[in-house]
Amino acid sequence: MAHSDIAELSTIGAQLDELAARVESVSDRFRNSPDSAVTNDLDLAERSLIGARRALARAAKALGE
Repeated sequence: MAHSDIAELSTIGAQLDELAARVESVSDRFRNSPDSAVTNDLDLAERSLIGARRALARAAKALGE
């Protein structure tokens, strides 16, 4: 059962990577605009997604041990 769980976590992790990249792309478009304050919130969201990805990786590693 752990193998399917590890695979599922890997898939979710890949989706989080994609979401983080998309959020970063939007943030970059606003970085030097009059709405640049929005980048703070977008950067926070990106960091949260990256943190979630790392947490999933740790969980997958623990399941694999």
